Amino acid sequence: MTKLSVNINKFATLRNARGGNMPDLLKVAQDCERFGAEGITVHPRPDQRHIRYQDVWDLKPLVTTEFNIEGYPSREFMELVLAVKPHQCTLVPDPPDAITSNTGWDTVKHQAFLKDVIGQLKKAGIRVSIFLNAQVDKVAGAKSAGADRIELYTGPYAEEYANAYTQPQNLQLFNDYKNTAREAVALGLELNAGHDLNLDNLRFFKLHIPQLKEVSIGHALVCDALYLGLENTIQLYKRQLVD
Repeated sequence: MTKLSVNINKFATLRNARGGNMPDLLKVAQDCERFGAEGITVHPRPDQRHIRYQDVWDLKPLVTTEFNIEGYPSREFMELVLAVKPHQCTLVPDPPDAITSNTGWDTVKHQAFLKDVIGQLKKAGIRVSIFLNAQVDKVAGAKSAGADRIELYTGPYAEEYANAYTQPQNLQLFNDYKNTAREAVALGLELNAGHDLNLDNLRFFKLHIPQLKEVSIGHALVCDALYLGLENTIQLYKRQLVD
C-alpha cells in the first residue's frame, strides 16, 4: 500500500499571510489524519515563511500517523530534527532562498556530506529519505551514504505528463523514473515520491511504479480542497493510490 502524506506548508502560508491563527495548523493536521491521511509532512525553511520551527514542536505530540520533516540539513535544521525525532527526515538540497524544491541531490559530489548527516539522523533512530532526480547513476550514492529511502523528484514528470496529449513523445522521460525505481529496489532502498503530483497524474505514476511506499502532496491537494473540500480531496487522492 502506498501511503498519502499531506504536506501542510500551504496552510501555514495562508495563516502567516494574515497573522493570528487562522487556519489553525494543529487542527488542520489532526483533520487531515481524521480524513484518512497516513502522514503529515512539513518543510521548515530558514525564513520560516510558512512552517515555523515552533510549529514543528507543536505538531510532534499531536501527529498520530507518520511525521515527516523535510528540508536542507543546515545546522539549525539538524538541531531541530534531532531534538524532535520524527519518524522520517527527508533531505532536500534546497538553497535558503528557494521558492520550492526543484532538483535532487548529486549523491556523488556530496557523498561525504550526506554520509555524515544521514549517520547522525540514523543514530537518533530516524528513518532517512533523500530527494533524488530520476537518474539511475545517483542511486548507488544514496545507498552508500546510508539512506533508507529515496524520494523521486516528480516535478519533471508532472510537467511532461501535462504536455503528453500534444507531445506524446515526452513520456519517454518516464523510463528514467522506472529505471531509477528498479535500481533503488535492487539495492535495497525503499521509494517515496513527491512534487507536483495531482489528481490527474498520480494514478499513472502509481500504476507504473507500484513499489511506492509514500507520496507527499501539498500544493495541488490544498488547491483541490478549495473547490472539493478537504475530506473529499484526501479521499480522492487515496483512491489514486490503491493497488
